[in-house]
Amino acid sequence: MAVAEARLRQDKVKKFEDFVDRRLKPDLVNAIAQRDNLFQQQKTFLDLKKNIENLEKNGVTSMRSMVNLGSEVYMQAEVPDTRHIFVDIGLGFHVEFTWQEALQFISVREARLARQIDEYTHLIASIKAQIKMVCEGIRELLQLAAE
Repeated sequence: MAVAEARLRQDKVKKFEDFVDRRLKPDLVNAIAQRDNLFQQQKTFLDLKKNIENLEKNGVTSMRSMVNLGSEVYMQAEVPDTRHIFVDIGLGFHVEFTWQEALQFISVREARLARQIDEYTHLIASIKAQIKMVCEGIRELLQLAAE
């Protein structure tokens, strides 16, 4: 009877460990990667906002720049009118905005990104709590003292 109980307990422990390793940990890694991607997007929009504000502040209406053509090959480019800029709005689409329109779009996008980051942060905390709860269940099954 004790052997059967021990075997049943080992099977349950194995199922819990598999659940953590095959489901919860990959979900956690994916959620962290998604949140990191959102942080990168947030930084990009913050940089764009600062650049637009600098252009406005300094009254720059034309400029010269180096443009990466790919494979670290650069070419000098001249922008005759900086009052209109193209902003990547997602899915490969770019929209021409004035500086003020771009700043309004950026503020809306930053708010949306902040909400998404909060959602992923809560999801990450939830997954970590689930992992901890399953580990506690494994400890109880093995009748080990909690650390």
